[in-house]
Amino acid sequence: MSDTIEKVKCLIIGSGPAGYTAAIYAARANMKPVLYQGTQPGGQLTTTNEVENFPGYPEGITGPAMMMELQAQAERFETDVRDGWITKVDFSGDVHKVWVNEEKEIHAETVIISTGASAKYLGLESEQKYLKLGGGVSACAVCDGFFYRNHEVVLVGAGDSACEEAHYLSKLCKKVTMLVRRDEFRASKIMAARVKNTENIEILFNTETEEVLGDGQVVTGVRVKNNKTNEAHDIPATGFFVAIGHKPNTDIFKGFIDLDETGYIKYAKPGTSKTNVDGVFVSGDAADHVYRQAITAAGTGCMAALDAERYLAAKDSTFEVSTSNYN
Repeated sequence: MSDTIEKVKCLIIGSGPAGYTAAIYAARANMKPVLYQGTQPGGQLTTTNEVENFPGYPEGITGPAMMMELQAQAERFETDVRDGWITKVDFSGDVHKVWVNEEKEIHAETVIISTGASAKYLGLESEQKYLKLGGGVSACAVCDGFFYRNHEVVLVGAGDSACEEAHYLSKLCKKVTMLVRRDEFRASKIMAARVKNTENIEILFNTETEEVLGDGQVVTGVRVKNNKTNEAHDIPATGFFVAIGHKPNTDIFKGFIDLDETGYIKYAKPGTSKTNVDGVFVSGDAADHVYRQAITAAGTGCMAALDAERYLAAKDSTFEVSTSNYN
């Protein structure tokens, strides 16, 4: 075996709430975790200006600040947090092999996948501008809808998730305008009926977004075009929500880990974090296509670390389950 191969007891792939929580628990269990932050250190929360629904922050906190605190807590217990991302894996044998930046090879006794999922956006320059500014573009109504109470907002999407988010926003906002590209919903009939029967939701079919309008700091409206008539008009709004789906960041695990048709990792046993590969566990949005919240991601990070700890204890009689994680 080459001297360049590094052996670790616990490798964590990803650095959002799931990854850092897994690291905190794994480190307290003497698993000496190594965590690679990936292409987006801190995960999706680093694009969130205000987090007000995570317990323990009564005044709220910015997403980047929260991720820095989670990283510091993980490092306090001697988690080895590293830059870089995993570019290849081989889980076909007894040894879990991964490659970092296509160069460094690591053999891990346990692996916790916390790679998350990426929200899909339209790709408009104006959309990305206000997303980065934190000035009114969001892909999570549950996360950010609170900031638009009694405001008028626009939401893009036609599936069940879009209908759910529009209905959620309708309870907070003065008006929700839904933009549907085709002449019908992709959502189930019951979900489509729910938004159609909600008084303050206006649905514009055959309508596409041309530009997110703003004053250079925050969103002030949306320019849309009817793709049948080519007529364009502006819609006043302070929030622009995109609900066209998420893509789980799981491509490198294809062929080894069981994925569903969308790419989310399947749990091998409900109520656990186990995958179909012994010693490989999953946490966070890489497996969760329902809740997608920071707090639920953190909870599954805890589960993954505890499952990995028990796996090592069952495999190696010299490794004892720590009591510190149960106090």
